[in-house]
This record gives sequence, structure tokens and C-alpha cells, in this order.
Amino acid sequence: MDFLPAFKICGSGLAAQRAKMDVIVSNLANINTTRTPEGGPYKRQSIVFSSEPVNEDFNDILQMVKVEEIVQDKGSIKRVFDPGHPDADAEGQVAMPDINTVTEMADMITANRAYEACVTAFDATKNMALKALELGK
Repeated sequence: MDFLPAFKICGSGLAAQRAKMDVIVSNLANINTTRTPEGGPYKRQSIVFSSEPVNEDFNDILQMVKVEEIVQDKGSIKRVFDPGHPDADAEGQVAMPDINTVTEMADMITANRAYEACVTAFDATKNMALKALELGK
């Protein structure tokens, strides 16, 4: 029995959820960033996943997770009245990232649970492989 496809699927899930956590952490770290090297406030990022076949033998039956791209939200800027802020315009308005902490934390919990599920599946597959080796003795 070949356990390699199962390990590949679990590994791709782990990598995808880690990338999602990195994006969430970046969003939370930049929640008050009003000035970026590109100019303007930080824009919330989100991750796009897609699937790809594990290998040619299984065609579309077994799919791995793939990080397709990390995109910036277009309308993720809010205007806040703060005339004392160094980045305030003539009207006292500051362009701030429109990042909801509750949404980001909920996404983080979801990514954490998905990561844990991938670890559990990986461990179960590993244990099955070890039991199969013990049967062969």
C-alpha cells in the first residue's frame, strides 16, 4: 500500500494553513499602519486556495491544496477623524486599514483547527503505515 499520496495531501494542507496564518498575522500586525512603502495605508490581504492533482495516476480523484495567490482587498480603507495624526489630510481625516479584529481572529481559529485536522490525519496515516510494516514481520 502506498501512503505517499496521503502524506502529500496532509503536507499541502499544513503548508496552506500556515500561509493563511501568516496572512492573518500580517493583517493584525498592520491594523494601524497608515503609511506603507507603496504609499497609502495598509490594505487587508486574503489568501486564495486552489487544488491540484496529487499525481497523474489518480487524475482528479486525489487533490492537494495549493496557495494560488495572496490578494489585497480593494475597499479595505476607512476614513477616521484624527486631526492630530501626522497623516491627516486638510479636513483632519486619516486613511486607515479597514481590518476587523474579530473577523481576523475567527479566521485564525479556523486556520488553526484546519491545521490540527491535517496533523491528526498525518499522524493517523503514519500509524497505519507503521502497523502495515509490523504485519510484514
